[in-house]
Amino acid sequence: MIASNKHLSNLISLFEKWADEKSLSSYQLPQSGSTRLYFRIISKNKTAVGVFNNNRKENIAFITFTKCFLNTGLNVPQIYDADLSNNIYLLQDLGDYTLFNFIQEKDTGNNQILSIYKNVIDQLIKFQVVAGKDIDYNVCYPRASFDKQSILWDLNYFKYYFLKLAKINFDEQELENDFNSLANYLLTTDCNYFMYRDFQSRNIMLFNNLIYFIDYQGGRKGALQYDLASLLYQAKADLPQNIRNELLNYYIDKAKTIININKREFVEFYYAYVLIRIIQVLGAYGYRGFYEKKSYFIQSIPYAIENLKYVTDNINIPIEIPALNNIFNQIINSDELTVKQNLKEPDKLTVTITSFSYKKGVPIDISGNGGGFVFDCRANANPGKYAEYKQLTGKDWQVIDFFKKDKQIFNFLDNVYKLVDSSVEKYLKRDFSNLMINFGCTGGQHRSIFCAENLAKHIENKYNVNIVIHHTEFDFRF
Repeated sequence: MIASNKHLSNLISLFEKWADEKSLSSYQLPQSGSTRLYFRIISKNKTAVGVFNNNRKENIAFITFTKCFLNTGLNVPQIYDADLSNNIYLLQDLGDYTLFNFIQEKDTGNNQILSIYKNVIDQLIKFQVVAGKDIDYNVCYPRASFDKQSILWDLNYFKYYFLKLAKINFDEQELENDFNSLANYLLTTDCNYFMYRDFQSRNIMLFNNLIYFIDYQGGRKGALQYDLASLLYQAKADLPQNIRNELLNYYIDKAKTIININKREFVEFYYAYVLIRIIQVLGAYGYRGFYEKKSYFIQSIPYAIENLKYVTDNINIPIEIPALNNIFNQIINSDELTVKQNLKEPDKLTVTITSFSYKKGVPIDISGNGGGFVFDCRANANPGKYAEYKQLTGKDWQVIDFFKKDKQIFNFLDNVYKLVDSSVEKYLKRDFSNLMINFGCTGGQHRSIFCAENLAKHIENKYNVNIVIHHTEFDFRF
């Protein structure tokens, strides 16, 4: 959502009314995964965060929950003023430093991190159990509980924004059957507590030596396990498994002091909720990353897949979900999806060259940079039309000989070299980190592989860059 002068003007007027001072400066804060707009507004003696959200029902949920949490003694931002007719409100300014920032600066095995997480878990239980008794679930948006409809929304979000955009193969009906099985199973545990919904380190602020919690407007009634799974299996937090296990046991021991918990049953359902949370997160990463082209979300995908791999390798979810398991195997074994990007500036430019089949679509740019080149090789002669080449690829000498007898593809490549060389040289001068170049043909087998291999040799001989090459249809052959 783009900020308009009207939104900011309304917020400044609300701020000046509350502060009884003129605003001296204001600026928009970075957006994350929502369409809400946040502004920091500053006067001589006061500061606040102004929020514009055109979803009135979500605003009502947030304000109602905040009042309840404050009454319970939980550290959430004060609401200084609100004008719901204009979909705006003012919040206490808690700074910009999150638990996630703290984790990134420390070794995840650090005792200080463990201590903070235990403190966070103490507060989580208070949100879920103590405040959960007083929450007005009638204001929850979009559902009063994490019921079957909510679960199926998450599962279908995953299907349409992750599986389809990542080009994962599945049978629609078989997958729907598994979705229903998983949803039914998840709801057989106790689902009568407050579920924060997005309880993770980016929504936990460290301010004035205290821990504060934000972004709970999507809360509703649900199972205890979901929020704990969200916290401990947050993809980019990348907590070591031994720390996750210790914190799981800590949560159970603390929760048992105020409610009755069967540890074996709790843990069994906990890992099922870890699974649904990973699925929900991958759906969000697909939408924000593949669809909206936001690089941070694309770069988070491999970390979520590592969590998925741990669960599928080590945990037995006691229901039959064969279609989902097949999908998980495809995701976990995907070279494209599991490549971690170095978020620090690399020493030199990385040029990623792929071959692909137009039947499957252009490969994903996992770097998140977008741009680059897509070259259509289908105007060149196709060896795949002849029986003797059908089982071969563009790397086999027989196919290479075929192309040597037909000079057309070399003319095509000469033009490719001129375009790519120009970009590589500009990227090197400007210290860019990634360039992606794709070659497509009908089956992704002969022409595209031949062109990708030749471009890789050309660049390697001419420039000092890192070269990564993927033959998306035939990597298993090489």
